[in-house]
Amino acid sequence: MLYCFYSHKKLLANHCAGQWAGCTSCRAASRSPMSPMDRGQDRQPSTDTAGGNISWTMALSRGLRCCQRVFSWIPVLIITSVVLWSYYAYVFELCLFTLTNTLEKVVYLLVFHVCFVMFSWTYWKSIFTPPASPCKKFQLSYSDKQRYEMEERPDAQKQILVEIAKKLPIFTRAQSGAIRFCDRCQVLKPDRCHHCSVCETCVLKMDHHCPWVNNCVGFSNYKFFLLFLSYSMLYCIFIAATVFQYFLKFWSGDLPNRPAKFHVLFLMFVALMFFVSLMFLFGYHCWLVAKNRSTLEAFSAPVFLSGPDRNGFNVGIRKNLQQVFGEERRLWFIPVFTSQGNGHYFPLKNRSSESQNPLLANEDMWEESDDGSEEGSLVEDQDPSVTIEMEE
Repeated sequence: MLYCFYSHKKLLANHCAGQWAGCTSCRAASRSPMSPMDRGQDRQPSTDTAGGNISWTMALSRGLRCCQRVFSWIPVLIITSVVLWSYYAYVFELCLFTLTNTLEKVVYLLVFHVCFVMFSWTYWKSIFTPPASPCKKFQLSYSDKQRYEMEERPDAQKQILVEIAKKLPIFTRAQSGAIRFCDRCQVLKPDRCHHCSVCETCVLKMDHHCPWVNNCVGFSNYKFFLLFLSYSMLYCIFIAATVFQYFLKFWSGDLPNRPAKFHVLFLMFVALMFFVSLMFLFGYHCWLVAKNRSTLEAFSAPVFLSGPDRNGFNVGIRKNLQQVFGEERRLWFIPVFTSQGNGHYFPLKNRSSESQNPLLANEDMWEESDDGSEEGSLVEDQDPSVTIEMEE
């Protein structure tokens, strides 16, 4: 990840400030007249140099970001290339050119295409589903932002953010116990929300940034990612199981040495290799879903007012599964969005924590209306001990 940081320097232009009358060089400069052309020529080089440096730096930054976006698609292209080759090798080299039994050929092709379609569908949804970001209620309004930036006193700035935080259903804190504030996105972070430096945005219920899908895995596409892992395993194990007998025949020489031999042998190795690696990753995420944790929360426990608690969002296996897959089980294995909630609020294991904030008496108040505006009244929580942590 490449970042370009800009440093702005203040130019001190008042020569001999406060003592102009007693400065010999200033009096001499005032007596020797300078033509407008000379004055323009005297100032032009520094202005052009500064402007040129800024323009060059901005162009370099844009170029680096462009290169980063291009290179980030390389893992996706690798996966796509392997899958397309596996399609050719299985459909043409194995089924059409090697198999002789018509019934076996039809069954293999039918099941294979079902696995292939579901794999492609879930992979597409994992890649192109944009990560969900905090709604406007968690963003600094224009007036609040102006008031915050115009205020020079740190205590007053903190108080402005405290007033905004009182109106929001936020229960998790930073490690220091402060409310989490993203200075880049200018938002107060909802529970389980984190800033992704690759996507350059705050992501609701962020799990991790996956280079193999070139996207953040979070609230909006976590179900799609889990289905992608499961259908990838099914795709690999089906290929390995159906190719195995022909793998042995090619290996023992029972089948003629044809170009299909290479494809069949390589299909077997690639399918088993991907299946083993996916099995561990899928098992780990199944454990996370059962515990209602994200990958980030597994490494760093979320902090509540009572302290860190890895099981703070664990409300039981059945409800944990419903938060990700929804209540309609017939839609669990189809890559359509059925996750519960809106990503801004999650039920807590300790129900007494929710009762401390009357905002959470009605979760629907945080759902956006059809016109995009958030509905629901805001009730202030009188907590003078709230602090703000600026996260960069």
